[in-house]
Amino acid sequence: MGYVTAVPVPQPRAEAASAADSSRRSLAAALFFGAVGATVVLLSSGRIWAEGTAAVGGGTLPLNAEGSDVTGVPTALAIVGLAALVAVFAVRRAGRVLVAALLALSGAGAALAAFLGASDSAALDEKAAKTTGDAAATVDALTHTVWPHVTVAGSLLLLIAGLLALRYGKQWPAMSGRYERDGTPRPRKAAVVDPDRPEDLWKALDRGEDPTREA
Repeated sequence: MGYVTAVPVPQPRAEAASAADSSRRSLAAALFFGAVGATVVLLSSGRIWAEGTAAVGGGTLPLNAEGSDVTGVPTALAIVGLAALVAVFAVRRAGRVLVAALLALSGAGAALAAFLGASDSAALDEKAAKTTGDAAATVDALTHTVWPHVTVAGSLLLLIAGLLALRYGKQWPAMSGRYERDGTPRPRKAAVVDPDRPEDLWKALDRGEDPTREA
């Protein structure tokens, strides 16, 4: 006696719903990572990254350098990445891929710049030279804070947002084209001419219209 095994057939509606859920999740994640990452980079770049002292006379003078003193690259790339995150929804197809790649590269570049700046002493050496008036002066007792590493973390969030846009961006919605003009001339509605008003007749003649024809 034979047995018939009922194999469930995948439902297209269920698959479409699953794809829509995946698209929404990736979109929400990219927006979250991108916005938080850019904010972290912008805030942490304004914090003190390095501290040290400079020998002045018979004593020492404390010096510090903010992230913007060490390198301005993370701040600039965070702004670029934030703009790219918004632009992802304004473009389609190949344009979206290019913008998503720009977002990812902005995160990667900012992370690299912050990582290199975490051990940099050039900014404090320059301050030491200006403070002492000795061009050969360097900073002493150099220490670095946690803020460069926070900047790296924020930059990596931007990178993740860019990678999500590259992977799932084609599934995301774009800005509505309802209000976009395609350059096609629009028919102009003819003005209503009142034959009892001479000024309407003259205006119609100025527009090149025949005021005697029926609407």
